[in-house]
Amino acid sequence: MTLPEFKLLRPRTTAEAIALLAQHAGSIRILAGGTDLLPSMQQKLFEPQYVLDIGRIAELKGIRRQPDGGVEIGALTALTNIERSDVLRQHYPVLPEAAKTVASPVLRNMGTIGGNICLDTRCLWYNQSLQWRKSCAFCIKKDGDLCHVAPGGTECWAVFSGDTPAALLCLDAEIEIASTSGLRCVRLADFYTGIGDDHRRLRPDELVTRVFLPASSAGYRGAYRKLRIRGSIDYPLAGVAVVLKRSSEHIEDVRVGLTAVNPAPVLVKGTAELLAGRRMTEEWAEAAGVLAAQTAKPLTTSALPPEYRREMIRVFTKRAVFSLATET
Repeated sequence: MTLPEFKLLRPRTTAEAIALLAQHAGSIRILAGGTDLLPSMQQKLFEPQYVLDIGRIAELKGIRRQPDGGVEIGALTALTNIERSDVLRQHYPVLPEAAKTVASPVLRNMGTIGGNICLDTRCLWYNQSLQWRKSCAFCIKKDGDLCHVAPGGTECWAVFSGDTPAALLCLDAEIEIASTSGLRCVRLADFYTGIGDDHRRLRPDELVTRVFLPASSAGYRGAYRKLRIRGSIDYPLAGVAVVLKRSSEHIEDVRVGLTAVNPAPVLVKGTAELLAGRRMTEEWAEAAGVLAAQTAKPLTTSALPPEYRREMIRVFTKRAVFSLATET
């Protein structure tokens, strides 16, 4: 599969990048690491007139401690650097745990935290070649008017499959978004719409520039569990991020984030109320797993059955919560 024709633009500053986005809004795509965009362009899912290569913008790279105790991460920071960061591993371990499961070492060297946050939603009927999609009469997300996942439905159920956003949700992360109108900061939980074919609250002239981790989320133990067909390369078919704070032998707080089982990464509601103040047992870990499984809404967006993916959400959550609560 070949790439469509396009004009490559290479800004060196954020100001130059957002000016180009405003100038070509609607006919331009942003290239960070390129690990998702370029294959999608080869599949003719995107055929932009312009591609904005932001990889040379040095100000959008790096991990920096903030005066208030939080951490700022540039959107162009490579996933390998997230994985290996001593600061993140010490204070926000769930994020490196999630980052190290993304694809393969080569792709983590190229992929960025901003790109993982903005990852396109995926579906067994969408992420295919033009010829394959044409044979299926296309779909709501691209060129068609029907959903193969929920026949007769009027909404797209393509699933979000990024690994790091589930961890970032557990950390109550915020993102900075830049445009020619200025900067705005939004909670990551408010960034996603839950609609498969319009999954981000990001205008065509806007650029995600930074990620902020609050000081209040530092010090939580963290774990990430991922289901995929192959041991590397593959996107998650079910992913669970867990952060937990413990005092003595009792749980103070716990948060569970899910990915790859809904059109958006989501936090499981009620886990803190369920477990806070309790001494961890197998029964309470199982209850947390059941709650997570009830939140997961997998459909036939992948080759694995939805029932199996939901069951693995329960298993992963139970194991992660119990391990974090009982480890010394």
